[in-house]
Amino acid sequence: MSEAAPCDGELSRLAELHGVATSYSPSPDRTVAASASAVIAALGALGVDASGPEAVRTALADRERDLAERLLPPTVVHWAGAGGIDLGLPAGTRLELRTEDGETLDAETLDRVRDLPLGVHQVTATAPDGRSGHCHLVVAPDRLPTPAGRSYGLLVQLYSLLSRRSWGMGDLGDLAALADWAGRTAGAGFVQVNPLHAAVPGAPTDPSPYRPSSRRFPDPVHLRLESVPEYTEDPALAERAGRLRAAVLDQGALIDRDAVWELKREALEAVAVVPLDPARQAAYDAFRAAEGQDLEDHATWYALAEKYGAEWRRWPEALRDPRSAETARARAGLADRVAFHTRLAWLTVTQLTDAQRTAREAGMPVGIVHDLAVGVHPEGADAWAQGAFFAAGMSVGAPPDAFNARGQDWGLPPWRPDRLAASGHAPFRGLLRALFRYAGALRIDHVMGLFRLWWVPEGRPPTEGTYVRYDAEAMLALLALEATRAGAVVIGEDLGTVEPGVRETLQRHGVLGTSVLWFERDWEGDGHPLPPHRWRADCLATATTHDLPSTAARLTGEHVELRDRLGLLTRPVAQELAEAKADTAEWLALLISLGLLAGTDVGDEEAEIRAVHRFLLRTPARMIGVWLPDTVGDRRPQNLPGTWDQYPNWRLPVADPAGRPVTLEELTASRRARALLETLDADRAP
Repeated sequence: MSEAAPCDGELSRLAELHGVATSYSPSPDRTVAASASAVIAALGALGVDASGPEAVRTALADRERDLAERLLPPTVVHWAGAGGIDLGLPAGTRLELRTEDGETLDAETLDRVRDLPLGVHQVTATAPDGRSGHCHLVVAPDRLPTPAGRSYGLLVQLYSLLSRRSWGMGDLGDLAALADWAGRTAGAGFVQVNPLHAAVPGAPTDPSPYRPSSRRFPDPVHLRLESVPEYTEDPALAERAGRLRAAVLDQGALIDRDAVWELKREALEAVAVVPLDPARQAAYDAFRAAEGQDLEDHATWYALAEKYGAEWRRWPEALRDPRSAETARARAGLADRVAFHTRLAWLTVTQLTDAQRTAREAGMPVGIVHDLAVGVHPEGADAWAQGAFFAAGMSVGAPPDAFNARGQDWGLPPWRPDRLAASGHAPFRGLLRALFRYAGALRIDHVMGLFRLWWVPEGRPPTEGTYVRYDAEAMLALLALEATRAGAVVIGEDLGTVEPGVRETLQRHGVLGTSVLWFERDWEGDGHPLPPHRWRADCLATATTHDLPSTAARLTGEHVELRDRLGLLTRPVAQELAEAKADTAEWLALLISLGLLAGTDVGDEEAEIRAVHRFLLRTPARMIGVWLPDTVGDRRPQNLPGTWDQYPNWRLPVADPAGRPVTLEELTASRRARALLETLDADRAP
């Protein structure tokens, strides 16, 4: 089979039975066949040999036989209140159900067991002919929690918000202070932050929060040292911290995460040897017991990375397996370093929990909204600790579409859906439980990944990938289960190309979507801006995101000028500017027609930004997000997709229109910020 050849009948059937797509639709009116090589590579990553016609026939026969003979699928979902459970088993099959709490029930069928508790239970079936099977039974509420009433909140990249107490980048003390101020004095209901996942160590560290070492544990670089009871201020460290802070705030330097971490790590080395008082020791012991093997693996990876480097695939071969005898011996030999990273995880989770408590005590109905990245770095802690669950030789990305003809490769290894299902989606469950410990809500980046992901074979361009499907019902059920237990809201980032039915399914189960003003047009009609009454209610509505121009930049056209300076435009700058101006003019005309902006205020940037946010409040959206840099007129995007070293992505502090950094203290006292937030608070619907 040639690389560009489409799949034949048997290969297509084999792919279908393993959830591997043989075609995709970059637009509703166009379908493109996936290459046979992409399908074969994806099947290979799932442990299926499809290397030739004979191998395909053998694998197809094996799969069809396995499906015909199995009694139970790996996971079964039961939505609470949906009546009995029909597993489609032969008459006379005996069932044993072991609940999540350890209770055992025997039955011939589950259709009479209508009051099963919420949870992930184990079912064992034995048929009259001697066959047996096992499955995970997820009993979940039909809908996730939704916000009580409407609220607005602030969206911020935490590292970018420095106070006069920060050590060179925003920290969890700054987050708590922002939430306290926004809730008590500005009527905000939430603060949404970027992913705070643990980063891959090294110099330089990848500054992107969306390619972490681990999504399971947070990064201690965000700690506020002065809030750690065991910390004793060191004048020399304080002076160095002051220099880092001043470099960013007063001298125009970029945020240097590596320098901040070097300084904090030095301080934390001293903190880690200070004995805990009895109450904190008990809390620490409880944390270690609750996190168990996941925490031990996480701390072990960081200890090994200190000795062997952060690329675990280059470690001695035996250490690449977290369960090998050599790894156990290495862990014992590095016990002090394992203990150090264990305590850092606890300290960070503790401060995250404190920040959420502060937000709720300030009157926020939601509190802190945390962000779950799509995946993890292939050389990071999660990829090492959970290696069996990742598809070897594959990377997550996006297919070619109208916005990017070459497709995208995000450099993130995908989970294997087959092994996830066999485990009852244990890694996903553990991840959700960890995040919901300190989240009032969770934003899931690229939420469509619960349904399918674009797999790109290693060494191949993104155009030569294909979609692989996941058990979306099981993952949504687990999301509903854990969110309900935590009383947390879930927001799905569903921007861009979304396959039919996905948004409807998410909405049905209570997952809020994401709507960005500039993208909300009547695409099926005249293409004009969508009036507020036609927006969906179940969403977080915003004017911009971390990957888009600030509102001030879009209104002034400065986002086009920036892309022109960086050589990113594919058309003449005059044409791009004219198109951007026409787009903005359409929106301003709508704002004027709705009485949200006076015609005499056109050209008044602050008035226009307030009008944009009044418009968002006119929509039925349950949550309205305000990009924090918009409150002070910041022009610069935090991330400019398509750039690497041409632009300082993820390293800019919040700044005023002239690019001068604005501290947390200055922002909370800003006339401009206060005027915008007072508008939002005053105009909120009851």
